Amino acid sequence: MEHARDISFFSYFCIVMMNWTQLLSSKRLGLETQHQHRDDRTEFQRDYDRLIFSAPFRRLQNKTQVFPLPGSIFVHNRLTHSLEVSSVGRSLGNDSARLLLQRHPELASTHLSELGAIVCAACLAHDLGNPPFGHSGERAIATYFSEGDGRWLQTYEDPETGDRLTPTQWNDLTHFDGNANAFRLLTHHFEGRRPGGFVMTYSTLASIVKYPFSSDLAGEHQKFGFFDAERSDYLKIADELGISRMESPMGTISYARFPLTWLVEAADDICYEIMDIEDAHKLKILTTADTKDLLMAYFTPQRREEIHHNLSRLDVYDVNEQIVYLRSSVINTLEGECVRAFVDNEQAILDGTLSGSLIQLIDETPRRAYNECVSTSFRHIYHSKDVVDIELAGFRVMTFLVHQMVEAAMHPERAYSQLLLNRVSRQYQLRAPRLYDRLMAVLDYITGMTDVFALDLYRKINGMSLPSI
Repeated sequence: MEHARDISFFSYFCIVMMNWTQLLSSKRLGLETQHQHRDDRTEFQRDYDRLIFSAPFRRLQNKTQVFPLPGSIFVHNRLTHSLEVSSVGRSLGNDSARLLLQRHPELASTHLSELGAIVCAACLAHDLGNPPFGHSGERAIATYFSEGDGRWLQTYEDPETGDRLTPTQWNDLTHFDGNANAFRLLTHHFEGRRPGGFVMTYSTLASIVKYPFSSDLAGEHQKFGFFDAERSDYLKIADELGISRMESPMGTISYARFPLTWLVEAADDICYEIMDIEDAHKLKILTTADTKDLLMAYFTPQRREEIHHNLSRLDVYDVNEQIVYLRSSVINTLEGECVRAFVDNEQAILDGTLSGSLIQLIDETPRRAYNECVSTSFRHIYHSKDVVDIELAGFRVMTFLVHQMVEAAMHPERAYSQLLLNRVSRQYQLRAPRLYDRLMAVLDYITGMTDVFALDLYRKINGMSLPSI
């Protein structure tokens, strides 16, 4: 779960209230002049299909979620997590659309009925920008520039062109964030690719930007929505959809959240927390009794009686099946609660004054149970030996790879640099004339790796393993 900063700091300066008619657009980034209506799949369904058949999405199967990649016991990776978030997001969107259309029948001819498809696609894409080794990989990249061997680049000036990093560009590096990187991956014009990147609809792209401000405003936990390289793309999308701009310090950019982002975040929060509890039970980090207590706490006394009755009909020896039933019941409860919170707070969402998250607005009983799960995860899961070990290893591997590739991009004339650069696909512009573009290309290459690929490259560069001939 990621609540890096309370966005209410910007909420008091919202200028224009957003409206559903303008917010929901099937216009595609990079194909604006070819915008057309089709009668088969909707454009938002096409977004989903485009993502699920893409190489970056497939690579998520070898990227760490929380626990090390599975051995004899299967736990979640980024791909299974994204699929589950997408499933919950579809339900959140569909149920919200149904209730909103009851409230606003005049919007029946708009895309409001397609909220489920938009949220579903955005949820599928929300983790595409995460580097190998999860949050440990993010921190390794950021700290390489902020406190590691990359610090010299902040003041470096190209002796031939005078090119140097702007303060915003430096913040992009020292606050590197997978959320902003997902937006870049979907929109960036890589070498040999078409303009517009994945050429997604404006509404789907807006839905994945959880922190709609530039890196200059990134807080202690380094969350922001888009890199300086994609600033113009975000501005284009925000202006087209009528997303309200907030007052912010000169030179920075801040917008209200796109309304559907609240649902994408809720789907992620639900799956992240509840599935981590289930995985921890499978790995015997949590006992069966403790796991059942955590999950039963979400229900009212009356609902608990019903749950107990249904559990008694399951095989008493199949503990995992009992946990699965409890987990599904909890997710169903949280989904309904978040839909209610979203619809009840529609006005505050559209005028940009809502802060926090939908999870924080649900009824007291499930909210208290959710907070207890968060506390348990922090104490027993995220600090468990296996999780810490993968973070330590990932930090070391990522720091090494970033350093080697940055050195190669900065000194391409060196013999060793040429060897490294020659193994990188030309879609990554590691020889770009601008310093910022070269450094971002390095991060494009490294963040696109799977855990397995990054570890294998680390070993090969260090001479720990050799390719077979």
